[in-house]
Amino acid sequence: MKVSVIVPTWNEASNIEACVDSALRCGAAEVVVSDGGSSDGTLEITESLSDRRVRCLRAPSGRGVQLRAAAELATGEMLLFLHADNRLPGDALEQLRQADWPVWGGFRQHIDANGWRYRWLEWGNAWRARVRSNVFGDQAMFAQRDAYDRAGGFAAVGLMEDVMLSAELRKITPATLLPGPVRVDARRWQQRGVLRQTLLNWRIQHAFAKGASPDELRQIYDR
Repeated sequence: MKVSVIVPTWNEASNIEACVDSALRCGAAEVVVSDGGSSDGTLEITESLSDRRVRCLRAPSGRGVQLRAAAELATGEMLLFLHADNRLPGDALEQLRQADWPVWGGFRQHIDANGWRYRWLEWGNAWRARVRSNVFGDQAMFAQRDAYDRAGGFAAVGLMEDVMLSAELRKITPATLLPGPVRVDARRWQQRGVLRQTLLNWRIQHAFAKGASPDELRQIYDR
């Protein structure tokens, strides 16, 4: 299958080149970078990359909006959505092939920090994806184009777009969790603290399940 890797960005100048490089090294047919108004040179760095497989898109801000816009332009039969501060393993596409091109799913993670708390997070995130078929964006969610379209694609929202898409995709079939690991920047846990960030994530998921809108959740997250 032809694989399109889609990367949403906002002020990711320090990460974008390594992120795109990880996608190209594992054999992506194209990488579509969807920028939501960066002011730090993210888009300029991306546009300066010499590989013809890299495409750039200016989109309104909001991760769901950016992902949806890029997916509409992507030409691959398999769409793989990669956060800018994540890195794909070199054999990511080979893992997809060996699994006979799963309908949708994600990868196990390795958070780039030492300590049992991070290993616990990795285990919990893998459990959530494998048992509950709830795949988060930093697990490099992937979906066959047909399934993505049947599920309605990413909602044009600023938060919870991954949870919303997972909910629709698991109506089609359970998620497949591949070994990975996708390397994940630990910055948000290090900035807020592992426990505080985890409790915030749980609070947001609980509020969403109770009917809070993505805009309301965005305000909670930013505070």
